[in-house]
Amino acid sequence: MNPFAGEVALGIDGQRHVAKLTLGALAELEAALEAGGLIALIQRFEEGRFSTRDVLAVVVAGLRGGGWRGEAADLMQAEIAPAEAARAAAQLLARAFALP
Repeated sequence: MNPFAGEVALGIDGQRHVAKLTLGALAELEAALEAGGLIALIQRFEEGRFSTRDVLAVVVAGLRGGGWRGEAADLMQAEIAPAEAARAAAQLLARAFALP
């Protein structure tokens, strides 16, 4: 895993996955958001008022950016620690928009 490339590790069903928000993953994430777009999503995370739907959307986009080919429905029954998922989502957003 390379944090300088925007990568974040996330444990799913006991397996480590690498996630990152590529341009394509960000476009997919923006399309999945119901309202407000990426800026509103980032603000919700910064203010600590994000929803589980926000976390799931970011995690799915990040996993897909990391090469995973699943869908959000695939994670509904998966074992993922909620705090770890929220941390990973926040890190994905921060790393995607951090200046080098």
